[in-house]
Amino acid sequence: MMPLADAMRAAAEQVKNCSMCGNLGSYDPCEICCDQNRDKGIICVVEDVADLWALERSHAFKGCYHVLGGTLSALDGVRPSDLRIEALLGRLKSGEVREIILALNATVEGQTTAHYMTEKLVNTGVSVSRLAHGLPVGGELDYLDDGTLTAAMKSRR
Repeated sequence: MMPLADAMRAAAEQVKNCSMCGNLGSYDPCEICCDQNRDKGIICVVEDVADLWALERSHAFKGCYHVLGGTLSALDGVRPSDLRIEALLGRLKSGEVREIILALNATVEGQTTAHYMTEKLVNTGVSVSRLAHGLPVGGELDYLDDGTLTAAMKSRR
């Protein structure tokens, strides 16, 4: 057990939050923020670090990230000041950011947060987009819930 405890202690001492995006890593800023091949003009906003790494595993996004640290929730007492919203707005002051992608979960809290974020970003001159909602690849209609089918129908193109 002692080697495991030592390894956990070492990890706890070495892991840092990135001051730019909120990611976890060994360096500050993190390896994603330091990557010169990334498009600094596009920021993908996610709820937590697990969402960031899910997107990274897909290799579908080559911009930068911003971790909010949760979602707004009246029931849980999570207010805008509890999230990293002001830090995101601060990142826009450089004038380099062209687009914000809101990649928040399709929950009531995620939708509420996305709506709030859209209102905060409307007068910044930055384009705001959301991830598509609807049918998963390989999904069969008869197995999907009503909410997913409704979102897919409304988001058709």
